[in-house]
Amino acid sequence: MNDDYELVYSSESPGQNLSKKKNTAKSQSIDPGSTTLKLRLEKNKRGGKTVTIIYEVPHNPEYFKKILKKLKAKCGSGGVMKDDTLEIQGDHREKIRAELEKLGFKVKGF
Repeated sequence: MNDDYELVYSSESPGQNLSKKKNTAKSQSIDPGSTTLKLRLEKNKRGGKTVTIIYEVPHNPEYFKKILKKLKAKCGSGGVMKDDTLEIQGDHREKIRAELEKLGFKVKGF
């Protein structure tokens, strides 16, 4: 399926009234040298589990999904992309910081 469209569902007659709506959100071009990503560690509202968060990520889902896949493989952990954040299960700040800096990003946070 093309990423430029999103499915819109109707509850009037299930499965019958599916239409496609043009996704108008523009992706930003990413220059790692001039992009600063921020790291933080969260534990609240997660059932006691620790999650490393990369936040204030520029809007470019295709680009950051690839980076998320690399980070998950590097950390040997699961993760997800939500809006303008990347979440990776566990405390992997050092590994994530090193990998992002290797890709050319500036990284702030602990």
